[in-house]
Parts: sequence; C-alpha cells; structure tokens
Amino acid sequence: MHASVSHPIPASAAVAALQRCAVRHVVTVPDWVQLSLHSHLDASEAGIDIANCSNENQCLTLAAGLYIAGSRALVVMQNQGFYNCINTLRAVGLDAQIPLVLMVGQFGREFDNFDKPSTQSRRTMVRLLEPMLQTLDIPFHRLDGEDDLRCIDAAFEASEARGGPVVLIVGAPMAWH
Repeated sequence: MHASVSHPIPASAAVAALQRCAVRHVVTVPDWVQLSLHSHLDASEAGIDIANCSNENQCLTLAAGLYIAGSRALVVMQNQGFYNCINTLRAVGLDAQIPLVLMVGQFGREFDNFDKPSTQSRRTMVRLLEPMLQTLDIPFHRLDGEDDLRCIDAAFEASEARGGPVVLIVGAPMAWH
C-alpha cells in the first residue's frame, strides 16, 4: 500500500501508538511531514518528553544515551536529515548495535506520487530512501495509513531483538486531528 492523501495518519493516533509502545522521549530535528505530530506532542499531556536537537547526528547519539540509561526514545527526522547522519547511524546503530527506531518523513514527495511507490518519485531524496535502507541492511516499514501504526510496535520489538536501527517511513503529511 502507498500513501493516501485522502486518509492521512491522524497525529492523535500516532501519539496514542507511541504511548502504547511506552515511548518516553521523542528526539528530533522537526520534520515538515510530521509537523502535526510535533504539535500534538507539544500540546498534549502524552507523557512524552521532546528533545529538539541541532542536527540529526545529535538525535542519534542522544537516543542511544537514553537507551543506555534505560529509557525508550523515538527519533523523528525527515529524509534529508537521514542522509545527513548515515555515518553516525552506522557507528551507533549498526556497529555498536544500539536499538534505535527512527520515524523518517518523506519530505518533498510529489502529490502525484502518493499513490505510487516512492521509488518512482522524480526527487532523489524521496526515491533513494528505501534503496539506501536496503543497502545498509536496515529494516523498514511504511506508515501510509492509520492501520500501519501497528508497525511502530513491530519496529521497537525488531530493533531491540536485533540490536540495531529500524526505520518507519512516513510517506505523506500527517493529519492535524
């Protein structure tokens, strides 16, 4: 299934999924695709602390530190930021085998690409994300609709079981409700 503009993921449902998964921290460089999620986390009493970082490398190292301290964190960034922190992700997630779950927004995805595979996008930052994850041997799930939020549970379980990163790809802007 591919992203659907007519049924975007409600940010409130995403927050509920994070609460269900016992996420205590969201470590982020804010992402436009997930702007409504940021807004819900800022406004709600979800019990999830937000740490805004200056860059994506800092997000990963902070999330790793929180894991070592016994807390569960979710890293939120956009696709361009993902490309920025690949070396840190290799070192912290792949080599040091620290479980990390990243929610990566497909910033720049064309509206006419929402019902197609993102690998058919005209924009390299969108088109290359999934092949890059496959090259790095990082499992990923697509969050294209509300039913896909169950993948958040699977991502945390897989990340902790394998000792490494798992990515959740947010294919379209989340809804504001």
